[in-house]
Amino acid sequence: MSTLTTHIETNFNETELRRRIFGTDRFLTWSVIGSLILFMATIVLSIFDSRLITGAPAWVKPMKFAISITLYTGTLAWLLSYVEGHPRLVRWIGGLTALGFLVEIVGIFVQAARGVRSHFNVGTPFDAIIFGFMGWFVMVIWLMNIVTAVLLMRQKMENRPFAWALRLGLLVTAVGAILGFMMTQPTPDQLSAMQAGETVTIVGAHSVGVADGGPGLPFLGWSTEGGDVRPAHFVGLHALQLIPLLGIFINRRFGKRLSDGRRTALVAIGGFGYLGFLLLLLWQALRAQPLIAPDGLTLVVLAGLIALVSVAGTAVFVKK
Repeated sequence: MSTLTTHIETNFNETELRRRIFGTDRFLTWSVIGSLILFMATIVLSIFDSRLITGAPAWVKPMKFAISITLYTGTLAWLLSYVEGHPRLVRWIGGLTALGFLVEIVGIFVQAARGVRSHFNVGTPFDAIIFGFMGWFVMVIWLMNIVTAVLLMRQKMENRPFAWALRLGLLVTAVGAILGFMMTQPTPDQLSAMQAGETVTIVGAHSVGVADGGPGLPFLGWSTEGGDVRPAHFVGLHALQLIPLLGIFINRRFGKRLSDGRRTALVAIGGFGYLGFLLLLLWQALRAQPLIAPDGLTLVVLAGLIALVSVAGTAVFVKK
């Protein structure tokens, strides 16, 4: 069996994968375990608590964030396991990321228990403090993502396609995370009210062109009547898992047929195509267009993106 094949199979060996996730950093390990426990707690709480917050069951948001934190911290631990020669920096990245998510999930749980919004809520000094702390620590998480990307950019890895899949996954995730900060900016109506000296209790929004809390997709809550930045944010954050998986798939599927350079090119095409799809979702949302009701222009651009990625990918195969 070739060294390449052995290396790729190791990535998905259950024992090795578990070691990389749970043996890289103890803070990330506890974050994964704690988030899983909180996820199960939200299921129980949802059964006995029927309150609604902004039109959604009170414990749905904590549930979604618990799932997201589990995936993010587990994946980050896996990525950090490939960093060599910087043990202290890896510990700082793991610790600060885990701390950032701890602050965020505690804030979300506290506000859900109180029956009020966690994000964008500045209705009282207490609400504003919680929202502010969450924002600052999300910035810390984002910075740790960037530091990890820099470390892996500098890290020498024999398997170039896999290395670039890890790097691009982190970089596209960083772009997706920025959209979270975009949602915290005042809407035009909120800005007008603030300029008029009126009291504003909500600053920022998920939706564009409609108020938050209206009709939305089941569980996800993404608006079905107007634009919503959350789909682009969601797609961006999960680049952390999907682009590395793409790299593993390309290596396994084409490891014997294509050179190292061609497989790297396929990873790059897939990564930039993924980024293009993220930006398309953002553009659609900013035009106050529901995710499930794209107009003709959006569909044309999507078709163009698919065609561009397809042509570029085909060129990798036919190039002599």
